[in-house]
Amino acid sequence: MTQGRKIIIDGHEIEVDPAMTLIQACEQAGIEVPRFCYHERLSIAGNCRMCLVEVVGGPPKPAASCAMQVRDLRPGPDGAPPVIKTNSPMVKKAREGVMEFLLINHPLDCPICDQGGECDLQDQAMAYGVDFSRYREPKRASADLDLGPLVETHMTRCISCTRCVRFTTEVAGITQMGQTGRGEDSEITSYLNQTLDSNMQGNIIDLCPVGALVSKPYAFTARPWELTKTETIDVMDALGSNIRVDTKGREVMRILPRNHDGVNEEWISDKSRFVWDGLRRQRLDTPYIRENGKLRKASWGEALSAAAAAMRGKTVAGLVGDLAPVEAVFALKGLVEGLGGRVECRTDGAKLPAGNRLGYVGNAAIEDIDSAKMILLIGTNPRDEAPVLNARIRKAWLNGAKVALIGEAADLTYDYSHIGTDRAALAALAAMDHSDKHGVPGIMIIGQGALTEADGAAVLATALNTAAAAQSKVMVLHTAAARVGAMDVGAVTEGGLPAAIEGADVIYSLGADEVEIAPGPVVIYQGSHGDRGAHRADIILPGAAWTEEHGLFVNTEGRPQLAFRAGFAPGQAKENWAILRALSGELGQPLPYDSLAALRKALVAAHPHLGDIDEVPENTGDALPAGTLGEATFRPAIRDFYLTNPVARASALMAELSAAAKARKATAQLAAE
Repeated sequence: MTQGRKIIIDGHEIEVDPAMTLIQACEQAGIEVPRFCYHERLSIAGNCRMCLVEVVGGPPKPAASCAMQVRDLRPGPDGAPPVIKTNSPMVKKAREGVMEFLLINHPLDCPICDQGGECDLQDQAMAYGVDFSRYREPKRASADLDLGPLVETHMTRCISCTRCVRFTTEVAGITQMGQTGRGEDSEITSYLNQTLDSNMQGNIIDLCPVGALVSKPYAFTARPWELTKTETIDVMDALGSNIRVDTKGREVMRILPRNHDGVNEEWISDKSRFVWDGLRRQRLDTPYIRENGKLRKASWGEALSAAAAAMRGKTVAGLVGDLAPVEAVFALKGLVEGLGGRVECRTDGAKLPAGNRLGYVGNAAIEDIDSAKMILLIGTNPRDEAPVLNARIRKAWLNGAKVALIGEAADLTYDYSHIGTDRAALAALAAMDHSDKHGVPGIMIIGQGALTEADGAAVLATALNTAAAAQSKVMVLHTAAARVGAMDVGAVTEGGLPAAIEGADVIYSLGADEVEIAPGPVVIYQGSHGDRGAHRADIILPGAAWTEEHGLFVNTEGRPQLAFRAGFAPGQAKENWAILRALSGELGQPLPYDSLAALRKALVAAHPHLGDIDEVPENTGDALPAGTLGEATFRPAIRDFYLTNPVARASALMAELSAAAKARKATAQLAAE
């Protein structure tokens, strides 16, 4: 372990790691140092000079605390610890000078700037600047960039902190932004006026410390102090990113990331950030009953009576959709199995083993990617299936990890060894001797695309056995936020989806919009959006979206997390668990709970690990029986990143992004030919 070094900051003596920078040491001492260009997750630029501090006994000028390490400090007289001052007259004068220079060309248009109220430049000008300007010359102006439909630019406000350039280059893995020119002609721009081709570009809005990069869909709609802020969980993929939903009245105005080092650090994908306009469109706000081939509006009493009449004495199959909270799945399982029916959550046909948590979750935590030296991807394109996880793999690659892929080749933003595209490549890898990998931290990531074919169980068994031989950890990368939680509560049928719906007279669909149900059975659809499931339904029961009810979601590593209600469902839509509880009463078989708290108590009693919120349990399971591998090539589970669920398909912005991505792909194919 590294020997700590004592330093004195503003009269406080602390011991820190010598590899720390002075700004990090000040943070550890609880002392705030202003900054614009420094960000703990990006490389050090050292170009805004706002973080200047005084090093006593050093050069007679302030030092940039973000670019100087503790080990570079000289000891004081007689070996005394080095002394740093962050509030001396020299530092005060230096900060005021830097702030004056930063504001020379700034347009000072705070009243019409979307960053107003949460602007670092505003805050630091108040705290460390002066209350007048000596500058009387004309200000410099810059042309705005077109970065696409997500990020709006006002480049005259830019202070050249280069955070956006460093993020897109280092984290997102695209090379479309940079700085050109010198002196007063220097400006941040996109090369050849390209729009950004990344599904993580929205993070530069959060990173920008001024109003140069703001959210285009959110522009001029609300001020920060008008918004009610709710900390919750994202369900657009199975990563379980921590987010904050900001609402104004009943409407969601924007979605921002929250920091969680174990899950998403402080990034979210563009789909997670901008899908909120889909919460306003295509909503189911009243029950419907199909009569003479047409849906008509009905009251809750009518709809529940019709649903109960359809289910009574019939063979019922319950299907779990991709966005359902665990509580609703648990209630559906209790209701349907109480009627002698079957429930199934693997609606995409994935051959995930019931009751074997090692087989459907794996034993790796997301954080394990950071320390991995070898990463093997099987049948997955993490750039589309979990962009934030892909950024984490890129970070490991930058730190020296070797990445290999079995599956369809794609631009993953990092270099990898392409072993092959089919089962033969996996079989050849499994037959190799892996003793040389013992002791080397490795992780195998298996995508849903590898598990949905007929031989999915054999693929999973082969992968798990290979990982065991190499002493490497395994992660099953899910694409549906509800899947792991539904597997945990046992919402599965032996034989999967075909066995669950075979011979069913009634199919109860809990937001299962990705399933095509053939004509014949009566379909009762409970969900939030008028998507595919509602079009096929005979009875529609309007439910709440994930931002409109409290719910438990288990992410792809098996970590239970709580989502909290940010607003209320429209019209007569109700919370999902409450609809199922009301229906059970109508059927004369009431579920044994009348409140969400009582439901959760029953849930945790049946599945204790779901009570350990934000903890990744040790996943265990038996070895899977080896099966026979087929000959098919691995196909990724997601073909269109932007249109994977009903909320995204209801979003006009996601439709625009999807069309732009297809056009970009077509252009690239033409250029290649």
